[in-house]
Amino acid sequence: MDLRHTPEDERFREEVREWLAENLTGELAELPPGTGGPGREHEALELRKEWERRLGAGGWIGIGLPKEHGGRGATLMQQVIFAEEYARAGAPGRVNHMGENLLAPTLVAFGTEEQRKRFLPGILRGEELWCQGYSEPGAGSDLASVRTRAELRGDRWVINGQKVWTSLAEHADWCFAVVRTEPGSERHRGLSYLLVPMKQPGVEIRPITQITGTSEFSEVFFEDAETDADNVVGEPGEGWRVAMGTLGFERGVATLAQQIGFERELRETIAAARESGAIERPEVADRLIDAWVELRAMRYQAMRTLGGQDPVAASISKLLWGPWHQRLGELAVDVRGAAATVTGPDYELDAAQGLFLFSRADTIYAGSNEVQRNIISERMLGLPRG
Repeated sequence: MDLRHTPEDERFREEVREWLAENLTGELAELPPGTGGPGREHEALELRKEWERRLGAGGWIGIGLPKEHGGRGATLMQQVIFAEEYARAGAPGRVNHMGENLLAPTLVAFGTEEQRKRFLPGILRGEELWCQGYSEPGAGSDLASVRTRAELRGDRWVINGQKVWTSLAEHADWCFAVVRTEPGSERHRGLSYLLVPMKQPGVEIRPITQITGTSEFSEVFFEDAETDADNVVGEPGEGWRVAMGTLGFERGVATLAQQIGFERELRETIAAARESGAIERPEVADRLIDAWVELRAMRYQAMRTLGGQDPVAASISKLLWGPWHQRLGELAVDVRGAAATVTGPDYELDAAQGLFLFSRADTIYAGSNEVQRNIISERMLGLPRG
């Protein structure tokens, strides 16, 4: 990727800055930076839904999609610029990452024209929220082990099974789910990628209380839930190929905004180290310097791999940021000393405590580190499957 900015890129940056300055006002301007980010998705949810609709009205959702599908046709560099300026403005965490960054490009790549016309406008207006139905109790990082099944009965798919760790399921209107549609099939064969409405009698959602005390994740139970026969992306039985395409989009431009959020957390940790005096300890100073250097390396790695759907490059990026973020969480509480062990009333966590606890999951979700190493060893190094 060419990292140089053109005059057009700089004009685009000014447009983004001006729009954010004009619209991040009132209650939105009062929200602390990072509100609603990972592990904090419950914060100011209704206000953030309203903000999503405002973004949609301004044409700032799905800017990288082709113009014929409702996007702006923004270049990769312009998408990076938007992600950077959005994070730097302290704008709140987005509520429809699943719809905008995962499903929308999947529909452009694999969906039918009818599916694009039906689902893209709701995503781009910020009006229909999505969740991802991949993980199951016996199929987390090993997605090919899914057992949730769907049977085509007339003009409807009938779905039975269970999904777990489904982010914001209780607020979602729709779910894109990988299910088994060929009886007796195993592993990657016989899977299909279905679009399933969440607001129906056959769907039960049970929030999961996390170690942070919040419940962004849920279990989802399907009991004779239904969706139209046309709501299968790709051909029935091709779900694995489509699902892998979605995971490729997950490692895209959004990771750049994630890293700017990381940079903010690192600055807060440095400030806390100065306040407590911990920064005077050589081992703490070394850890802070290492964190700064590694964050820069992650950024260059992400920029280098943008625009491709290389699963090995995506796995390398995941192996970089997951452990790094965990180490930052440990450092964030270490520099505060004993104060970091005390919570507020009703288990109220401060930012450092929330970072430490939530980052425990970073090496598990979005593909565990063990699976990422398998992908690298098999697909890049050519090692035999273990």
